[in-house]
Amino acid sequence: MLKNIVIVGGGTAGWMTASYLKAAFGDRVEVKLVESKRAGTIGVGEATFSTVRHFFEYLGLDEQTWMPECNATYKLGIRFENWRAQGHHFYHPFERVRVVDGVPLTDWWLRLRPSDRFDQDCFLMPSLADGFRSPRHLDGSIFEDSIGPVIAPSPQRTTLSEQSTQFPYAYHFDAALLANYLARFSMKRGVQRIYDDVLDVALDEHGGISHLIAREHGPIAGDLFIDCTGFRGLLIGKALGEPFQSYQDVLPNDRAVALRVPIDMAETGFRSCTTATAMDAGWIWTIPLYGRIGTGYVYAKDYCEPDEAERKLREFVGPAADGLAANHIEMRIGRSRDSWVKNCVAIGLSSGFVEPLESTGIFFIQHAIEQLVKHFPGGDDDHGLRASYNRAMANCMDGVRDFLVLHYRAAARDDNDYWRDAKTRPIPDSLAERIEQWQVRMPDSETVHPYYHGFEPYSYVCMLLGLGGVPLRAPPALGLLDDTAARKEFELVRDTAQRVVEKLPSQYEYLAQLR
Repeated sequence: MLKNIVIVGGGTAGWMTASYLKAAFGDRVEVKLVESKRAGTIGVGEATFSTVRHFFEYLGLDEQTWMPECNATYKLGIRFENWRAQGHHFYHPFERVRVVDGVPLTDWWLRLRPSDRFDQDCFLMPSLADGFRSPRHLDGSIFEDSIGPVIAPSPQRTTLSEQSTQFPYAYHFDAALLANYLARFSMKRGVQRIYDDVLDVALDEHGGISHLIAREHGPIAGDLFIDCTGFRGLLIGKALGEPFQSYQDVLPNDRAVALRVPIDMAETGFRSCTTATAMDAGWIWTIPLYGRIGTGYVYAKDYCEPDEAERKLREFVGPAADGLAANHIEMRIGRSRDSWVKNCVAIGLSSGFVEPLESTGIFFIQHAIEQLVKHFPGGDDDHGLRASYNRAMANCMDGVRDFLVLHYRAAARDDNDYWRDAKTRPIPDSLAERIEQWQVRMPDSETVHPYYHGFEPYSYVCMLLGLGGVPLRAPPALGLLDDTAARKEFELVRDTAQRVVEKLPSQYEYLAQLR
């Protein structure tokens, strides 16, 4: 049994991995983390999936403890602005579609069109986000307690695969602060932190990693090495030579420029969501943290120069951007062919990355860590475990790739070459077949990407309805069904949203009382 784990690289990926492995295996494994004091971090605000709660629950961390330490806020979904047309917006919420008489409410919406806002007609979350609401009352109870079944923490530790209900929110947090918080958490539980620079990686006679050669500590041996070195891929790519499979032929955005913008949240308040605003050569993220906004322009270098991207971002932010330092980032879009090679597992950016349009960065890390624990090697012939792990990682990332490609192919916006090219750029064959099918029957569990990738059918439905570039139609059978129950459900959604918004505190009010 392998018992000596060496993680190379800190940051969010490194410390999420270290803390989780310690929580899972305790003192039965030894975990060392080697990080350079000189290594920089991307340092943007991070948005997450609602499933990230499984990570914190697994570590035994409650919101009241870690959120204030990481300037964290709640996220009820993603608000997409200007993807269909200038001035238009819609939400992709953390909320499953209601079903009426065996038919999803979104299908009924296509038939009845109670308003031009499918998201507000079918879901509660858009109204909460637009109202700057917290998903929790001041006493800490979650808002769904008063309108449906209580969503209580499981008495057992759970992982992504046990996600049976749609939790109504995720988080935004400062990635650097979370890494520091998890570092303290991990070291208290026995993780050894080594500040040093890795100069070389020595291989054994079988082509696996024998040991690292560090500037000050010399040889650092281990049984299993985890590469959390970011886009460099120091172990998986440079030492082991694992090929990289680019997604850039279908997802051309490969650059970003970011700003950290201080704000007075007590005065301005903030929406309980991530915002993705379509621009001339990409899109701008807006992530509200406690005390500042994380914002950045994700763009394609073939359509926009870095100086122009920074200028556009500063114009978007306004006077608050004056004097702020911009962080320019080159992104490697795609994945390693295999994320686990020999005795090395890549987690985080070294394994793969897609643009952060659907907040998948932390999700990829969490998924990789959970799968590593479930596939943890025994030290003998682990070929089958490696193959199973690599299939899970590849299927997940390829599924997210296809979902993001849909955002551009299905967007109605076509006012310049960037957006027009998005409609003609080649897309994966499997996605092209699905888009054709979805024009006559909305996505369901049988017609989306068949492998786990974090997105349920309702996510595809929301994007198709909101983006507006793919013609959709209601099932013809709805014309023969009694629509009374559906009309009542639309009224119930509207009335419930209004009632919950009136009762809940603002997000700032709730978070301020935690500090």
